Amino acid sequence: MNPENAINILLVDDEVKFLTAVADRLTLKGFTVTTATDGDAAIEAAGKGGFDVAVVDLQMPGTDGAEVLKILKQKHKFIEIIMLTGHATVDSAVECTKLGAFKYLEKPYDFDKLIEVLKDAYHLRMQKKFETNANRMEAIQRLSMGQSPLGILKELAKLDDGQK
Repeated sequence: MNPENAINILLVDDEVKFLTAVADRLTLKGFTVTTATDGDAAIEAAGKGGFDVAVVDLQMPGTDGAEVLKILKQKHKFIEIIMLTGHATVDSAVECTKLGAFKYLEKPYDFDKLIEVLKDAYHLRMQKKFETNANRMEAIQRLSMGQSPLGILKELAKLDDGQK
């Protein structure tokens, strides 16, 4: 297994055969894959945590992919989301991009391209986390200069609230 592929993926699609086929192929390549067959299940799974990247179908019954994208980006600061759809339109691509989608891919998809995009999304996620952690460490260092221990704790609590 390639350690570069050790990315924790949430794969969301209402077409069960497609979902299973993609999940199996990604798992064989060394990725960790959790599947969800609808938007609500995806949101629930993401709430249990730990996903680096989500690959989300746009058109699903109930909570559609655009709504899943919006909710996941609000609740999970660093998750990157790739939209994968068989119903691509310019309007939906623009909407998803505005909502924070990393990429917008059309079905039928090229598996090697999907892997490339997954790795790119993961690298962006890690870069954002690193920059946020570096900024947080700088803020903590500034706090430690001339603050009382109680003042430091209060400021740290504010920093932690900003991480959610």
